[in-house]
Amino acid sequence: MSLTQSTNKAESNTFYRANLPLGTKKILLSVILISLLFVPGWFGAATSNLVEYPATWIVPLNEWTSNGIYWLVNDFDLGLFTFKEFTRGISWLLTRPFILAEGILVSGFSFGSENVVVPPLSWMGVLLFCVLLALRIGTPGLALGVGLSLLYMAVFGLWESAMTTLASVSVAVPLGVFGGLAIGVLAHRNGVFAKILNPILDIMQTMPIFAYLVPVLFFFGFGPVAALTATIVYALPPMVRITRIALEQVPKEISEAGTMAGCTEAQMLRKVLLPSALPSLLVGVNQVIMLSLTVVIIASMIGAGGLGYDVLTALRRLSIGQGLEAGLAITLMAIVMDRFSQAAAQKSQVKRHENPRLPIWVTGWAILAALLLPTILSNWIAIFAAYPEELILSTARFWDDAVTWININLYDTLSTIKYGFLINVMLPVKQFMHSLPWSGVVLFVGALGFILSGWRLGLTVAALVFFLAMTGNWEKSMTTVYLVSVGVVLSFVLGFPVGLVAVYSERARGAILVAIDTLQTLPSFVYLIPVVMLFENGDFAALIAIVAYAIVPSIRYTEFGIRSVSKDLVEASDMMGCTRWQAFLKVKLPLAFPEIMLGVNQTIMMALSMLIITALVGTRDLGQEVLNALQKADPGRGLVAGLCVAFIAIIADRLIKASADRMRRRMSGQKSE
Repeated sequence: MSLTQSTNKAESNTFYRANLPLGTKKILLSVILISLLFVPGWFGAATSNLVEYPATWIVPLNEWTSNGIYWLVNDFDLGLFTFKEFTRGISWLLTRPFILAEGILVSGFSFGSENVVVPPLSWMGVLLFCVLLALRIGTPGLALGVGLSLLYMAVFGLWESAMTTLASVSVAVPLGVFGGLAIGVLAHRNGVFAKILNPILDIMQTMPIFAYLVPVLFFFGFGPVAALTATIVYALPPMVRITRIALEQVPKEISEAGTMAGCTEAQMLRKVLLPSALPSLLVGVNQVIMLSLTVVIIASMIGAGGLGYDVLTALRRLSIGQGLEAGLAITLMAIVMDRFSQAAAQKSQVKRHENPRLPIWVTGWAILAALLLPTILSNWIAIFAAYPEELILSTARFWDDAVTWININLYDTLSTIKYGFLINVMLPVKQFMHSLPWSGVVLFVGALGFILSGWRLGLTVAALVFFLAMTGNWEKSMTTVYLVSVGVVLSFVLGFPVGLVAVYSERARGAILVAIDTLQTLPSFVYLIPVVMLFENGDFAALIAIVAYAIVPSIRYTEFGIRSVSKDLVEASDMMGCTRWQAFLKVKLPLAFPEIMLGVNQTIMMALSMLIITALVGTRDLGQEVLNALQKADPGRGLVAGLCVAFIAIIADRLIKASADRMRRRMSGQKSE
């Protein structure tokens, strides 16, 4: 079957089979879809239940979920021990490695009644160790970047907080990696388990971390271990997915060679599949590290401490300077760990020849000596024990004064922008979203899914929309959709031109990529502090934070999509006499459209992630519902609201991917013709 024939088969159950001009089909489809939104309201009061979801139809899923969790914690008996004792036992086990890591990096150790103290690792020793290790596995540039990043943490008085965060991450990452690896291997071996696992991973990756916190508190209690558990649960899914994909992509020739060599199933996995998939698996390790650092601020709300607690405290005090300093420290830590993992991945792919003058055991002992010698000297020399307080710097006052100056001198301008956009754009969109009948939205989304990919997608997305109404979260869901929609459109309007500049100007591209890399690694909480200080609480402040956080994919995917267009096609359009503008509109943009749509998809995911954080600035959406559940210790309410957020993300993800796939098939069909 040719590619064109398969494309036609994929569209065989859609409206596109009709023998009409393509433009006419699109117009008729648009009219039909839009009509579905308003059909329930056209029949008057007789269908009022189809316009506003009746309270008597709401399924008390919140209450059922809460009761189930209370029963697990208070009444469920496993025989030898209760469920609560089981979770507390896990908590005790997780406490041991965390106490060890914290003792090594932060507090040191005391032994016996004589109170013999072993000091923590010296800040100078950790700095030298990391620099020499970076030089050993990477480049001098990596070593310089690592040294400056760690020096920043010491110079700005954030060393102890940074090491507390590192202690937590150093426990969470190995557990997340090995847990994800084990589950991924099982999914690779068992197709039924993989099918069951996929929707669970979808929900885990799209459910806000706030929703995990309440049940985690019930199961594991308040403290660092609860935060550690939430971090592992949040960071696990990418490792599972990447492990499965990496094992599936191992060339058949390699696995067949292992079979011919007489490998058992265990030997095949340990000696053939995992070593072959190692570079991809290291990408999964990188993802676990990044997600673990993403959670540190949220985890500080349930006792994690460290840099996350510093940012959260600054947010509560509206201290932009302290928040930026601590947030930048998290960013630098993320960058350092990211570069380390990338260097390790590259080293695993390319076997480097050792310098005969410096055998590996020599460099190993040198690195170890750089770590231990300053630690030993810290017992007698104060500068090795801690960075001198009199040399600590701070830019907090500068940033606070800058925001104060802006508020004094630009208040009228900022207020005009805020209220103008709020009145003319945001409120009309909000009113429109809240005026839509719930049943009309179910029909619209289901029909759109059917048109794009068939009845299975149509029924799936329609059922997910119905869940929002069924659980009594319709109004909050529409507020969420309104804020995300406006944020995504604004992100795309601002990000698309910047992506084009990155395509056509190499000089600008370098600066843009550095800027968006920095934006992408900044913790989401950091965006709230200047936004609240400049625009106060409310929907507009939330919108600005969403756009600042979610604009990166719009820029990155626009630049990537247009750069990926085949040069042969561009040259063919030039030979046909197309102007530069015509080549862009009729060749580059259509071919780059699927990648641009994936950028929109990622923008939506990041906007939803940020929206949960913006609940702290007074929005009235699902994020606020999750936050209220956390404050009131209502696990069912938080989990159901989190599921609603996850389902909105899944609906957008499935529809956009179906649209992008359809566009790719059409483009491929045109090429084959």
